[in-house]
Amino acid sequence: MDLLELLKAAAYGMVEGITEWLPVSSTGHMLLLEQFMPLNVSKDFWDMFLVVIQLGAIIAVLVAFFHELNPFSGAKSAGERRSTWMLWGKTIVACIPAAMVGLPLDNWIEDHLGSPFVIAAALIVYGIVFIVIESMRERRARRLMAMPVTAPATAAGPYRPRHFSSAAPQQKLTVSQAADADVRIQDIDDLDWRTALGIGLFQVLSIVPGTSRSGSTIIGGLILGCSRTVVAQFTFYLAIPVMVGASGLRLVKYFLKGNTFTTPEAAILLTGCIVAFLVSLAAIRFLMGFVKKHDFKPFGWYRIALGVVVIAYFALVAA
Repeated sequence: MDLLELLKAAAYGMVEGITEWLPVSSTGHMLLLEQFMPLNVSKDFWDMFLVVIQLGAIIAVLVAFFHELNPFSGAKSAGERRSTWMLWGKTIVACIPAAMVGLPLDNWIEDHLGSPFVIAAALIVYGIVFIVIESMRERRARRLMAMPVTAPATAAGPYRPRHFSSAAPQQKLTVSQAADADVRIQDIDDLDWRTALGIGLFQVLSIVPGTSRSGSTIIGGLILGCSRTVVAQFTFYLAIPVMVGASGLRLVKYFLKGNTFTTPEAAILLTGCIVAFLVSLAAIRFLMGFVKKHDFKPFGWYRIALGVVVIAYFALVAA
């Protein structure tokens, strides 16, 4: 068994574990890594590996949010168990649009939208969208923070939200935190069915490589009035059926072509999945902590920079 190939698989697992959950496009990063560190495997195995390695990341979500996602927990009240079942229902409903569009178009997308330049364009465009959305939210927060504190809403007109009130000195909010406080959905239990489905519709955008599945759902959640914490958490939950389904479909296609795993190939896939699982645990913990104090603009700028690098690199290679 080639140790170098296992080390490469570990590197892919590390990149997958980080970029699958941050809204920066795992596809774009895998594409770049492949240019400098290609695996010595068949094309069929490589195409399958890129998708199935996500299973490691998915197991990390199940571990990290086991209590929140477990409807059978004896530590939960009957009402909490019902809420958990409803959360699963909202998650499944939100996955329907992507399944309806993605499944029939899977082969076409793979054949026509896998260009590095398509991926780079998606990185840049959605990077700009992140920056614009967060800037708009912050401008509104600054206006609200500048308003005098008044009584709660009356016919007299607008008032400064209690989130920003000087009556709560313990809440010293930054502009970024204030922008996140001025939204309709502050807790995952407040996420209604319509908003869940709306986020699912935004997830359809991720069928274009480079968009980022987490990026598209986070953008959707921000636009639809979710706090960053809620939309990040729901994005993790949405990944479970989507990525399990995508991995299963890719495995079925792989075996239907008459392929089987050799021992080295099985070791490569297992290594990638294990590393993706371990790194994902850290990435999930990082993102949930990050969004409590910061906005998504750094990811937007990073996407733009990466898109420019991808265009420059492949333009030079083509030349």
